[in-house]
Amino acid sequence: MALIISGLGASRGIAIGNVHLLLRSSLEVYERTLYPDEISTEVKRFKSAVDRAGKQLHKIQDSIPPEAPKEIASFIESHLLMLKDSMLSKAPIEIIKEIYCNAEWALKLQRDKLIAVFEQMEDDYLQTRQNDIDHVINLIQKMLFDHQYEVEKEIQTLRGSIIVADDLTPADTVVLQHQNIAGFITELGGPLSHTAIIARSLGIPAIVGMQDARFLLKENEQIIIDGSEGMVLAGVDDKTIKEYKAKQREQKEERRKLESLRDVKARTKDGIAINLQANIELTDDIKALKQSGAQGVGLYRTEFLYIDRDEPASENEQLSAYKKVIRALKGLPVTIRTLDLGAEKEFDPKYKGPLVQNPALGLRGLRRSLKDTELFKLQLRAILRASIIGPVRIMFPMITSHEELMMALTVLDQAKRELKEKDKEFDNEIPIGIMIEVPASALVAARFAKQLDFLSIGTNDLIQYTLAIDRIDESVNYLYDPLHPAVLRLIQLTLQAGNRAKIPVSMCGEMAGDPRYTRLLLGMGLRHFSAHPATVLDVKSIINSSSVKKLEPQCKRIVSAATRPDKIHQLVDQLNE
Repeated sequence: MALIISGLGASRGIAIGNVHLLLRSSLEVYERTLYPDEISTEVKRFKSAVDRAGKQLHKIQDSIPPEAPKEIASFIESHLLMLKDSMLSKAPIEIIKEIYCNAEWALKLQRDKLIAVFEQMEDDYLQTRQNDIDHVINLIQKMLFDHQYEVEKEIQTLRGSIIVADDLTPADTVVLQHQNIAGFITELGGPLSHTAIIARSLGIPAIVGMQDARFLLKENEQIIIDGSEGMVLAGVDDKTIKEYKAKQREQKEERRKLESLRDVKARTKDGIAINLQANIELTDDIKALKQSGAQGVGLYRTEFLYIDRDEPASENEQLSAYKKVIRALKGLPVTIRTLDLGAEKEFDPKYKGPLVQNPALGLRGLRRSLKDTELFKLQLRAILRASIIGPVRIMFPMITSHEELMMALTVLDQAKRELKEKDKEFDNEIPIGIMIEVPASALVAARFAKQLDFLSIGTNDLIQYTLAIDRIDESVNYLYDPLHPAVLRLIQLTLQAGNRAKIPVSMCGEMAGDPRYTRLLLGMGLRHFSAHPATVLDVKSIINSSSVKKLEPQCKRIVSAATRPDKIHQLVDQLNE
């Protein structure tokens, strides 16, 4: 009898192969008190471990084939940068000198301090960066425990296998890809982790967050993983394997057809043009955007300019980063979101005070920017100066009140005046918009719309705040429901506000890139989508095969089913048949 195990689908596709359990003994770190004359030797031992860890990562980076997506190399590079950062390369040395402890213990203490900071972050993507901190620190620890340790030696020839592990680093994933594995399953991690992103880039079917997978699955047993459904089938018979092999062939053919849509415009069967853009984080994401055929950038996250560094990027450094993206887009529009981190202390290495108890309800998004208007103006000046290169829009995150908007616009005016005084050119009519990501802003969207050029619905946070659910908290994330009647009503209110004010309303949350919701959103009136580059073609395929005229009455019925969540799911399934 087949055993079905569920996890989180991190990378789509079906893989059929034999299990290889990647069992790593956990490193038990103990404190050892040193004598004064041992300190210099211990510091040298720590520096040597960091140096050897860097050489390992450089070796893996050099093994990445030229045709591989650039983001793969960039993730390895980010780990190399972490090794050089003083928070990892110097802080443990200070701990060794201060409390006379061994390098392993000093590194553990520093790790606990850093992870405590990252755990306070409410942005899903940024919170998963703690995994990267752990990956880099674990690599250094292994170098301290074993002078001869090498990643490649730990991973043997695994061609065609399905790897089952507690977790995998981006470096592990690259090495495993060279071994031509069929797929992988991890007990830890989430769909926004770097390992999951790399798996999607490499086209490796993957499932993450599958608790106790190493105990439920046996070495060498044949299993099937479905990355789309986040499902594993064990104890399968020949008939089931035959069925899934047929599904594999169908998926490959569907992907080939999707690729042919890259240069085709997004337009419904009844002739309604849809603006389909992509979300990006780094400059290297532009390549994936172009391969998807997206019509621009609907969300450019700028947090990378502030984290994993001692000081935020200067105005000129930010200007250079924005210009690089704008030039690469060659006339396509880019919407730059201003800084959107959690509580302000989360990226300030100089802060010595206590962390806030609930950063989700604290100083984050625009609130953080308004708390430090000089830092905010610095970013706004950089964006304004970049606007002369090509079409740019500014988007403020986490707005809840009209007063906040007025304060943000005042700071923007100040930034413009300062640029004029210095004879710096910029687009004085640059479009301004906000993200609708809390119920308060959705409920008063009509008022916001009167003073703005566009609105953008950030469904990730909107759902979280509406339902009081953290979607990466395993104890409650089963309640995370984009189709909850309250969520749909808030989306509808925002779309109606945009229509009345005659300004565009886009959606840049994950819901916009999930093909299950494309027809529903079209029928509700959404005409501007911004999704992860990997999902743009899937969304375009559904748009081009749909008729808004037919969808509208069905979707009206779905939204009106306010007291029947189960009915809404049933109706959406029927919509997608």
